[in-house]
Amino acid sequence: MKRNKCGWLIAVLSGFILLNTACAQKPPIITIPTGANYVSEENLSIQSTVLLNNEQGVVPLTGLDKATIASVRFTHEYAPVFDSLLNKYARVKNFNGLTYYNISKLTDDLKLYNTIILQLTDLDLNNQQLLNFITMNDKLKKMVVVYWGSGIPLNKLDGVNTPVIWCNRISPVAAAYAAQAVFGGMAITQKLTKNASAKYVAGSGFITAKTRLQYTVPEAVGIKAENLTAVDNIANEAINDHATPGFTVLVAKDGKVIFNKAYGYHTYTKTQPDKITDVFDLASVTKISATTLEVMKLVDEGKLSLDSTMGSYVALARNTSKNDIKIRELMLHQAGLVSYIPFYERIKATDHSSDSSAAYPTKVADGYYMRKDYFKEVMWPQMLNSALRTRGQYVYSDLSMYFMKEVVETVTATPLNVYVQDNFYNPLGMQTAGFLPRNRFAADQIVPTENDTYFRHTLLTGYVHDQGAAMVGGVSGHAGLFASTNDLAILFQMLLNGGNYGGIQYFKPETVAQFTAKQSNVSRRGLGFDRWDPVVSKHYPSNYASDQTFGHTGYTGTCVWVDPKSQLVYIFLSNRVYPKDSTLLNSRRIRGRIQDVFYEAMQKGM
Repeated sequence: MKRNKCGWLIAVLSGFILLNTACAQKPPIITIPTGANYVSEENLSIQSTVLLNNEQGVVPLTGLDKATIASVRFTHEYAPVFDSLLNKYARVKNFNGLTYYNISKLTDDLKLYNTIILQLTDLDLNNQQLLNFITMNDKLKKMVVVYWGSGIPLNKLDGVNTPVIWCNRISPVAAAYAAQAVFGGMAITQKLTKNASAKYVAGSGFITAKTRLQYTVPEAVGIKAENLTAVDNIANEAINDHATPGFTVLVAKDGKVIFNKAYGYHTYTKTQPDKITDVFDLASVTKISATTLEVMKLVDEGKLSLDSTMGSYVALARNTSKNDIKIRELMLHQAGLVSYIPFYERIKATDHSSDSSAAYPTKVADGYYMRKDYFKEVMWPQMLNSALRTRGQYVYSDLSMYFMKEVVETVTATPLNVYVQDNFYNPLGMQTAGFLPRNRFAADQIVPTENDTYFRHTLLTGYVHDQGAAMVGGVSGHAGLFASTNDLAILFQMLLNGGNYGGIQYFKPETVAQFTAKQSNVSRRGLGFDRWDPVVSKHYPSNYASDQTFGHTGYTGTCVWVDPKSQLVYIFLSNRVYPKDSTLLNSRRIRGRIQDVFYEAMQKGM
């Protein structure tokens, strides 16, 4: 049997289709419609899709923290679009089935995946080996078949119990819709209108609910994409004037991501463009994306009281002025704490080493290790014995979240970074969020922050910018978290949903409402959360944000703002401190002005 040297070969003897990789061709360019045309095609895809065999409620997929997911494609021409959307929700490994000469080899390569998403077309359903593959894995794995085609060969699947998402439209938008339907980013609303096989008869089908973010175009929420071009102009201004080398922006409205774009480069050398999947140092956004979340969960579960004292949880605080400080005061920045302690300025030569060892185990940066128990012996006593001068007044202090880390870790007997990873980030399907990113990602996926010339004497890439957080090993209550825009969108959409996401209730709605609402008589603050400022001249965080808006900014040039009134999530991540601290991003109001563009576009409508 001769091989076709330039394309597809149907292996007649095996009934399996393979690609001659020796003459690989460039993938075809996929043209995706925009604007109203996209919305129209999206609606047609919704009307043309049904879900079969979902008695066990497999679709939408849940249990993402326990799932190892593979997506397998064969002749589906829009597989790149489908796979790209899948990876918005969870880490999904993509397999090209056409590169396998033997279906058994594919089966073997999938053995460590407990969830398989199989992309099929009419041609694929006429392949007996593929049908055997489906039958074999029907009981071994959690599997979802996504099928685009005429429906004529649907009878080949009468004998399986695997959920089948069938769409009779074949387009890139249909591929995007189906991928989102797998995870609940979009609902499946239709049932069969006529018999498709002996099993799949008229009236068959299962309806699902939207439980996660949808990814679409601005026109899907009544915004013209052309009214967002001002974002590009502000980006050019910020980058050209060296306010920041680059940044990423994400906006979700009504539970739909309508804008996610990267601008500029990792550094001013312009060698590596920013990507929307890049990981940034969130700085103080850590406070609401990690520590405050854990506090909320413990309050939700009745394990922590906002009116209990610090001394109730932290033994070493009991003989200090911090003993009777209430948790509520810490969360509101009204405990009277000093705003900041420059711990790094007191480091002695004997406190650090260029090599790791039992005596110097705490990694601060490449080639910089702190001595054992430095936090317990030096930093912690310094914080506990610091002055209380302004109790009852609002003074923003990083010490509050240093203290809260000790409180929650005492309650849970679990390190902060482990708790939030296991209870929030992994179950939510967040793929980049977490502390200590160098343990999980290549350095080129992490955007560098400052070129530190005064403490660590190195370019900080994946090591927390905040000096105090670095000195405790990169995990602190006030800084140390890294993430991408998409991960933060998932997290804060969950809060906007009243604590619910992906079918899981992470918090009681009333707990979310309590922490994010104004809780202070002397400041604009919520519990842990920053909020809209009633002093209009401050334009904080935006000229148009409602008085319900909550979120936080970060020193490295980051922010997250959630406006429940407009059902808006706004995320901006930058490295404005590269190569050294610059005030331009703040003085030019780059973050706020970009946020304004979206409100103005909402007002203009279609």
